[in-house]
Amino acid sequence: MAQQGTAGPAGAPGLGRVIGTAPSAVSGVVLLLPGGCETSTRRPSPLAAGAVRALGRRLAQDGRAAGLATHVVRYRCRGWNGAQAQLAEDTAWATDEVVRLYGDVPVCLAGVDMGGRAALRAGGHPAVNSVLAVAPWLPEDDVAAPPEPVKQLVGRRVLIVHGTNDERTDPELSFRFAERAKKANRDVCRFEVHSDGHRLHQHQAEVQALASDFVRGTLFGAHFARPLEDALAAPPPLGLRMPLASGFGRSSRR
Repeated sequence: MAQQGTAGPAGAPGLGRVIGTAPSAVSGVVLLLPGGCETSTRRPSPLAAGAVRALGRRLAQDGRAAGLATHVVRYRCRGWNGAQAQLAEDTAWATDEVVRLYGDVPVCLAGVDMGGRAALRAGGHPAVNSVLAVAPWLPEDDVAAPPEPVKQLVGRRVLIVHGTNDERTDPELSFRFAERAKKANRDVCRFEVHSDGHRLHQHQAEVQALASDFVRGTLFGAHFARPLEDALAAPPPLGLRMPLASGFGRSSRR
């Protein structure tokens, strides 16, 4: 078991210890990817790592009986840093580490803010079967630069969640990304959290319930709640602007 976590040599990424009580047998893994910044060589922020732990605790609690292990990825530094895409590279390293530790188990990459971009970019790893991006930081459209890639997501289920009042990461950019991704991969959906901001504090319980439903469905074959099932099946733009209803998780299960 990787209860104690793992790390590479000095200056290399690491894999945090299992959140909560480790399952007796691991049959699926969630890698939690904290936020970061566009350009920086500073050490990762412990506050950013702490911000994803609440989600990690909910996922670990709901998935432990099915064999879910949940880890936070420790980046080398907090910056994406242009073409280096360091957070995505560190995510790929962590996914390789999961394969080394647990063998052939499905992996969900779950990222917040810049970690959402890392999850989407690294989603093409062979071990990854699903990607969750919460309030993802995505670059502005630039005619001088290629668009953010989407083809690596083919064959994965993808869920994007974004607050409509987010003033840190633009929800319209995640919608445009989802539109392009949906053309390459039908298993893409996006939920809008109306009136909520970047940290999604007002509807944290609903966001966590949606994330848990998605993880259990993609990793372990559990039935999706009807709104999530409908969002995945709906054509754009309906399935990419699905409102996250207040109280989701209390009455949306079949």
